[in-house]
Amino acid sequence: MTVPAQPKLYHIVHVDRLASIVGDGALWCDAEAGRRQVSGTTIGFNHIKKRRLELDLKSNPGLKVGACVPFYFCPRSVMLFLIHKGNSLELSYRGGQGDILHLELDLHAVVQWASAHAKRWAFTLSNAGSYYFEDRCRLDQLDELDWAAIAATSWQDVKGPKQAEFLLEHSIPS
Repeated sequence: MTVPAQPKLYHIVHVDRLASIVGDGALWCDAEAGRRQVSGTTIGFNHIKKRRLELDLKSNPGLKVGACVPFYFCPRSVMLFLIHKGNSLELSYRGGQGDILHLELDLHAVVQWASAHAKRWAFTLSNAGSYYFEDRCRLDQLDELDWAAIAATSWQDVKGPKQAEFLLEHSIPS
């Protein structure tokens, strides 16, 4: 499958975080959200969020995964599925999908904004919270993503590449 003409980026957030996103005028990375003690419900795996604070992006030396706002390339992320199932013992959030907001952005618009504001960005070929991910930082490398896996509606055979992420340094305005 070829790279979509207008790839979209998706971020999920609990509805009770919306007030802080609007009030701050930004969606923060986990490192900054933790520093600011942003109010609201955390919906990810806490142990993976902590690990991401230490993981380096090879394509952007000195930049940590947790210092970036994460986005998926697929609208139906594995995390959203896990929230729906509610059977993961490691997931502290058990409120289901009803209070989860899906934020959608255009990849090219985000990259253009990042360039204009001296913000680094990267994308990973799999989940950026794992120990083995590969990352890239050029648009001409988007063809290295497994777009068929990203578009797949079943995760059984494509779990790794379906979890590819786009990472934007520090924050994005709301």
